[in-house]
Amino acid sequence: MKRIKCKIAYDGSFFNGFQIQPKGRTIQGEIEKGLAKLHKGSPVKIFASGRTDTFVHAKGQMFHFDTPLEIPLERWHEAIQTVLPSDIAVLEVSEAHADFHARFDVVSKEYRYFVQRGRRMDVFRRHYRYFYPYQLSVENMTKAAELLLGTHDYTSFCSAKTDKEDKVRTIYSIEIIEKEDELEFRFVGDGFLRNMVRILVGTILEVGRGRRNPEDVINVLNSRDRERAGHTAPGHGLFLWQVNYNN
Repeated sequence: MKRIKCKIAYDGSFFNGFQIQPKGRTIQGEIEKGLAKLHKGSPVKIFASGRTDTFVHAKGQMFHFDTPLEIPLERWHEAIQTVLPSDIAVLEVSEAHADFHARFDVVSKEYRYFVQRGRRMDVFRRHYRYFYPYQLSVENMTKAAELLLGTHDYTSFCSAKTDKEDKVRTIYSIEIIEKEDELEFRFVGDGFLRNMVRILVGTILEVGRGRRNPEDVINVLNSRDRERAGHTAPGHGLFLWQVNYNN
């Protein structure tokens, strides 16, 4: 058996998230269905670096699977791509060590969230940008973001439906970049809880709008109360950008 490691990108606009569900189209479901075709009907389970929610996109999702097929490594890319739909793209394929695990070996992840500003929504960006037509103080937002860095219990900034008991995570950096009529949020951390990035974005936007002071996020963080944080920004503005491993 060989362990194959894959990097993929996908447009999440027409998926009910990554993980297989009883109903609805999912990224995992499409990949496993395609791999089963390559394996002449035999089921193949994939293991991803993590889940993404409904409408969330990826530029660098990672997964692995085990296979008995003797396909040359240089042909795996084309083989997998031919059995996938057009909204999932294979970027890289490599052979991994037998003990490699796409989820448990992750050392850090980067997510990016995109916000369109201005008075009118751009219909051609509606699936990939959160339209937010309010005046914002990027200076105050940056101050708030800096206060959220470090190792903390992020209970206040995750969904109440999360299945993780340990909610301590480390955020290494948060950047807020202005580009014409857009804001780009970049989050790098050792891991993120369910809806964590989206709730962080929603809270920071409320600071930018003047509904909160930058220092308020400290009280929210320490409260460990989801009700104290801001709204959950919609999924379509979020991209899983990169997954990093030691090697």
